[in-house]
Amino acid sequence: MEKPERKQLIHHVFFWLKNRNSQEDLAKLLEGLRGLRKIESIRELHIGVPADTEKRDVVDTSYSVSGLMFFDDTVGQRTYHYHPIHTKFVELCEELWEKVIVYDSMDI
Repeated sequence: MEKPERKQLIHHVFFWLKNRNSQEDLAKLLEGLRGLRKIESIRELHIGVPADTEKRDVVDTSYSVSGLMFFDDTVGQRTYHYHPIHTKFVELCEELWEKVIVYDSMDI
């Protein structure tokens, strides 16, 4: 009997800093995001800034930082969302950003 395929949930968060040129604000946000690695339901976490790739109309480089997280399922994402480490991150860092956009997707 075949095992069912694991369908991961991908949670991609984009942050726009209020003070885009502040290295201090950027460092604080990056430190906060790195702290999320301690949340046990996050299977993988990639933290990045816009890449210096070819400029095209379909490429958005207006954001400051992104966090890409992989979860086993929606339960894992919900665990992360309400986890004390995540809520503390929001509390400490929300003053840094002017805008946040989240894209969640599920394997098909």
